[in-house]
Amino acid sequence: MERRADAALAALSVATFTFVTVEVMPIGLLTLIADDLQRSRAEVGLLLTGYAAVVVLLSVPMAALTRRMPRRLLLGTTLGVSAAATAVSAVASTYEMLLGARLVVALTQALFWSIVGSTATAMFHPSQRGRTVARMSIGASLAPVLGVPLGTWLGQQLGWRAAFGVMAVIGAATCVAVVALLPDALPSGAASARAATPDRRRYLLLLLVTTLVVAGAMTAQTYVTPFLLDVTHFAAASLGPLLLVSGAGGVVGTLVVGRFLDRHPWPALAVPVALLCAAAVVQYAGGTVPALVIVALAATGAAYAAFAAAVQNRVLQVAPGSTDMASAGSSSSFNIGISGGSFVGGLIIEDVSVRAVALAAALLIAAALAALLLDPLLSAGDTPAGAAPTHEPLKATACPEKSGNPNV
Repeated sequence: MERRADAALAALSVATFTFVTVEVMPIGLLTLIADDLQRSRAEVGLLLTGYAAVVVLLSVPMAALTRRMPRRLLLGTTLGVSAAATAVSAVASTYEMLLGARLVVALTQALFWSIVGSTATAMFHPSQRGRTVARMSIGASLAPVLGVPLGTWLGQQLGWRAAFGVMAVIGAATCVAVVALLPDALPSGAASARAATPDRRRYLLLLLVTTLVVAGAMTAQTYVTPFLLDVTHFAAASLGPLLLVSGAGGVVGTLVVGRFLDRHPWPALAVPVALLCAAAVVQYAGGTVPALVIVALAATGAAYAAFAAAVQNRVLQVAPGSTDMASAGSSSSFNIGISGGSFVGGLIIEDVSVRAVALAAALLIAAALAALLLDPLLSAGDTPAGAAPTHEPLKATACPEKSGNPNV
């Protein structure tokens, strides 16, 4: 059972890789899509904006509508529909067809992120919850390092449709693997269905912190290319390796934070936020010094990936009700932050300066850090009646407590 659970977790990690890659791949293919479909770059940009809007608006309703469905059936359907819609994207002959396919993928992502965390952790003992979340998050952290660059390269060599076609094949294979490896059922009584220490105030604070941190990070990262070119004066040929530095930092951050999520959940959340803030300050103050900017990029990648894993783990600890519903709210917060950060960054780059986006990012993340410091002052007073602080895992799917799994 332990080997099957490990294999299922690996399949879910590949699924996170697929979703993140498909979501952001149009960034690298934007000009190719615009030229091929004879649309403006702004219109192609709506492929990302509309995607985020669907996730924000439908994550919670979709989680509520499907909360009684078996996890294997639900994840299999979600991954299957996503792969099919990605395949439609690959053969889309019009902009409207491509946009419609993208919105269907966004709908599946809204549901996927609501249930994948609780599904993954239900297969392991509660003491391994943090490490399980981190292991699953490796796929998402690899997407900027491998998925997006390779998708962009493939699009440049064979056309943007080829990139979507390859991701559709990977998505379909992942769907088959998940259906084959997940247990038949993960009942609502599983360890991950309810938080270990439910607390409504801590959960709402987490949503606020998530929105501010992601908004801050996206304020700077959306416009990192003009910053590197216009402020630091890197050559255009250096952009690929520089972004790879940030992506590699994300993989390291995910691996490192996994060692602390179970034992020190709040510091595992607070330290990445503080590091993100410090990196933004360094980027702003030392923006003309190439070495400092490279360090800031690596730190930003590591901190952001660690923060994302820590948020997912924290949701499973403090969710006031169903962890699926709470994860849906967290997913919405992430996408509100993404949209808000891109919008704020756009205003600043137009009305102030390119360099100022790093300062705005630092201020938003500093506000999040200040809010996060309130968390230890809150008492866990919102535990629902009848909810137990901890649960035993399902005997059919979980590993014995002493068998363990390797650290991330």
